[in-house]
Amino acid sequence: SSSNSNHMVKNTFRDEVDGTDDLTNATPTILAKTGRRLLHQKDHPLRILKKQIEAFFHAQPPATAPPVTSNAPSSSSSPPPFVVFDDLSPVVTVEQNFDSLLVPQDHVSRAQNDNYYLNRRQLLRAHTSAHQAQLLSAGHRAFLVAGDVYRRDEIDRSHYPVFHQLEGVRLFDPDELRALGGRFEGPAVVAPTNGVADATSASRTTSGSDADAQPVHSEAASRACANHLKTTLEQLAVHLFGPGHEMRWVDAYFPFTQPSYELEVLYEGEWLEVLGCGVMKQEILQQAGVDDGRIGWAFGLGLERLAMVLFGIPDIRLFWSDDPRFASQFDELATERTRFKPFSKYPPCHKDVAFWLPDSRGSGSGGGN
Repeated sequence: SSSNSNHMVKNTFRDEVDGTDDLTNATPTILAKTGRRLLHQKDHPLRILKKQIEAFFHAQPPATAPPVTSNAPSSSSSPPPFVVFDDLSPVVTVEQNFDSLLVPQDHVSRAQNDNYYLNRRQLLRAHTSAHQAQLLSAGHRAFLVAGDVYRRDEIDRSHYPVFHQLEGVRLFDPDELRALGGRFEGPAVVAPTNGVADATSASRTTSGSDADAQPVHSEAASRACANHLKTTLEQLAVHLFGPGHEMRWVDAYFPFTQPSYELEVLYEGEWLEVLGCGVMKQEILQQAGVDDGRIGWAFGLGLERLAMVLFGIPDIRLFWSDDPRFASQFDELATERTRFKPFSKYPPCHKDVAFWLPDSRGSGSGGGN
């Protein structure tokens, strides 16, 4: 009931939530999922995949500006190339989830039917991108964010209202972009934005090609940034899927990047959409206080979608299973990836069994049990 939901919202998040109101629609079942922390459960396949992606990015060259703080201690004086944030609260504001990412006010993704609102100002994050602005404002220039995200959806073998995303952000100054092959003189950001989202780019269905740079970007700088993004993510795909798989880039549209792309990998005879990405809208950086001429890229992927393919898990609901026959199949220290082995939906049952032995196996005096 509505009263039960309101009571559980207050008990679950206490000081994080500013009360409930007529927009509150987060159910007790969904609220209970916020404490499951699957990405922190040892040997869970989602955690294994997350750690594999982290290992790849920790091997990347560091960003020029070190992060201000980290949620994990470093064993050396130099910071890790990408700081990982995997324990951020799922409670975010409407501004964080939509406004900071330039999502139009009338965009369908804001609808109550698509989200779990806690009240008119707060909701359970619909994507990990909701934390971009706060991390950029804190001074981070290269980071990964992983966590549970919440979207209202019908439940079936490939859809569930709670799933997990991992995203990455990397910023570059003009000298870095020139070192990457960007042939341009002067700044990468060639004109200031006017503080208003570009209505033209926000309304079209695709963002075009590499050459379709944002008006505020040097085309050569944007191309260098996009090329680095594509090269990095192609290498990530090889890291996850192994060598020899065909890949293709598809032009896409996202409100927060331009140009935007999706990466697809041909795996076991089918094209698999792996992730979405693009050159970050400069207005997002400027609103977060990044006004030093840097530009950057961002990408995001769904962990369940990839884990189902890579581990051979046929049903997304299995990730939430408490059955030890599921959890015991995986080992995050294993050198080779484990493939899921199906088991009965019924719990194991151990019973004594009685049977007769044929005379030929006995002593000649008949069978026994």
